[in-house]
Amino acid sequence: MNAEHVLGVDVGGNHVKMGFVDPEGNIHNFNSHYTKDFVATGDFTDKLIQTIQFNLLSYSQPVTKIGIGFPGTLSKDRNYTLNIPSLPELLNAPTGQHLRAGLPECMVFLANDAKAAAMGELHFAATPPPDTFAFITLGTGIGSAYVQNRQIFVGEGNALELGHIVSRNGVVLEKNIGKQGILNLAAVRLGTWAEPTVISREKPLSATEMVVEANNGDAFCRSVFYEVGQILGEGLVALIRILDVNNILIGGGLSASWEFVRPGTENVLNAWLPPYYMDKLHMSKATLGNDAGLLGAASLCF
Repeated sequence: MNAEHVLGVDVGGNHVKMGFVDPEGNIHNFNSHYTKDFVATGDFTDKLIQTIQFNLLSYSQPVTKIGIGFPGTLSKDRNYTLNIPSLPELLNAPTGQHLRAGLPECMVFLANDAKAAAMGELHFAATPPPDTFAFITLGTGIGSAYVQNRQIFVGEGNALELGHIVSRNGVVLEKNIGKQGILNLAAVRLGTWAEPTVISREKPLSATEMVVEANNGDAFCRSVFYEVGQILGEGLVALIRILDVNNILIGGGLSASWEFVRPGTENVLNAWLPPYYMDKLHMSKATLGNDAGLLGAASLCF
């Protein structure tokens, strides 16, 4: 008899990704859709249900469990999406109820995407993380999760939203070092940068270009990521002090810059944390890469 397969759905601001996942973490029948096409229908959740139903009908074996990750906050009972910034129509919407009603033959599990991705690392990483760790995603926003004894800590539903703690410049952390925050910081620093750089002052900045050029040795790009690391480090000081956690995984689309972010982060951590913390602290990149969201959503079912 075939091992149970589940459907993982990663809802993102740009794409909705789906794939069937087996217990070993292999992805089958992967497909990706533009989120804007779902929004254009006028009812995102109905379109999501229809697409899921089509995938279920076309798959080679019965599937009874679906895990879905959303880029925002959900009610503790997972019946409501409270605030999904990239999908305003899901504000305080009974999304979970709607999905379960539209997919009555399946068990449907919902979670914040970063928290799901943390569980994905726990279930599917080739070298699993410890049973207790913090997980930070660097990307469009700053996602985070705390896994304690192999369980996500949710508090009253949305614990550990590190991206929304108060940071520099009177804004929250993800406004400073989310993708747009990094571009804003780079634009400001470029105005006073006197050394050579391949980054153009005439063309729009690109986070991808900055990662590539930092990797090529561009001093300006590396200096920006160093400062990003310092800002992240200020948030991690609070996180480590509050949770007393000594294992931190860094994931997300901009984790490719971690090599250049890390020195700034360590500079701040060394300045503010005593050896009691630093001697035990281990920070490393997450391992699931572009599959983290989908495998994380699927992990909710196992």
